[in-house]
Amino acid sequence: MYLNKVLLYGNLTRDPELRALPSGMNVVNFSIATNRVFRDRDGKKQEQTDFHNIVVFGRQADTVNQYLKKGSGVFIEGRLQTRSWEKEGQKMYRTEVVADRVQFGPKGGGGSRGPAADDGQDAGGAPVGGSGIDYPKDDINPDDIPF
Repeated sequence: MYLNKVLLYGNLTRDPELRALPSGMNVVNFSIATNRVFRDRDGKKQEQTDFHNIVVFGRQADTVNQYLKKGSGVFIEGRLQTRSWEKEGQKMYRTEVVADRVQFGPKGGGGSRGPAADDGQDAGGAPVGGSGIDYPKDDINPDDIPF
């Protein structure tokens, strides 16, 4: 039995790029950054950042393109795939994560837009107020919850 499974949580390093395949199916490409913090042999704290290329197909690609922006947190579940092609007589390779499942991270939890951005949209780009639910600004008292 073989297993090709990838689980990643990180932040988008650029806005998603939406394209259509000749078959008419949409595909979106973006990259995410993941961080790892560790201590080296001398006990000094070190941080390592890795970048991962992500590919999403179909209806999920449309959703990703609509809601995710640079800095958004995202959880990716998928598989590794390596493509190859020739460019100017030289063989080129690219390893990507083909996402089977994409879950959006918390809004404003690492986005490039801070709370000071007041353009009628939240950190995920969704409209604030109007047709959405207006949550109270005050803290919720647990004694007020009826269950």
